[in-house]
Amino acid sequence: MPRKSSNRSVLTIAGSDSGGGAGIQADLKTFAAHGLHGLSAIAALTAQNTRAVRAVHVPPADFLRAQIDACFDDFKIDAVKIGMLANARIIHAVADALEHYRPKHVVLDPVMVASSGAKLLAANALAALRTRLLPLATVITPNIPEAELLIGNAIGRADEAEAALVKLRALGANAVLLKGGHLKGRVMTDRLDDGRQLLEFIHPRLNIEGHGTGCTLASAITANLCLGMPLTTACAAASDYLHGALVNAYRPGKGKVAVLDHFWQARQH
Repeated sequence: MPRKSSNRSVLTIAGSDSGGGAGIQADLKTFAAHGLHGLSAIAALTAQNTRAVRAVHVPPADFLRAQIDACFDDFKIDAVKIGMLANARIIHAVADALEHYRPKHVVLDPVMVASSGAKLLAANALAALRTRLLPLATVITPNIPEAELLIGNAIGRADEAEAALVKLRALGANAVLLKGGHLKGRVMTDRLDDGRQLLEFIHPRLNIEGHGTGCTLASAITANLCLGMPLTTACAAASDYLHGALVNAYRPGKGKVAVLDHFWQARQH
């Protein structure tokens, strides 16, 4: 495990997973695995396990802002990861805070639907996500269903995925890492469009239904950016890190989904 860098902190603004596999919990484990001090501002509370999301509670927006202010007032925050933001009021509160503090790097994982199918984003929040947060992000990391909601059309093939990258950048995203796990095929291809080039990160498809994969990928990118990596390198390293965490995943609960091993690299040393 990398030695802790005491003057480098990274903040996650996301939902809490009571089952410990996704959300804030996955983010903080990922930050720790990269040797960084992790901070959190909880935007939603979920009653969740490896089988389902049973309930969602959204704290008041001013309390979320108080958490964010407390973090920025005390720590040097080089990068921010944004996950589950349940409604438009919360999205506006986060956008206001980002515009005030102007962190160097912002990674937006536009969480909309849980793996179980539970809806995690209110209908009125989609426009706010597009207009307020996309332009502030260094990179956004949607999966295929999330990208479909953002651009308004289906994505079923590789060429449609590449076309979606163009449409997502046209919405105001500075760079897009489109996750390819929902597309069929023997391999999983994540596609990065940073406005200058299109890169593909390819890994063999595993017979594992992982929990918290999107959260982990986004938080690994955030950690790598905080450590000074260029965006393309940060995304490539994060994609490799996620694959290793999936290879070493385990099943602590009764559900069929596996929880990632965020500390797999440390165990190999």
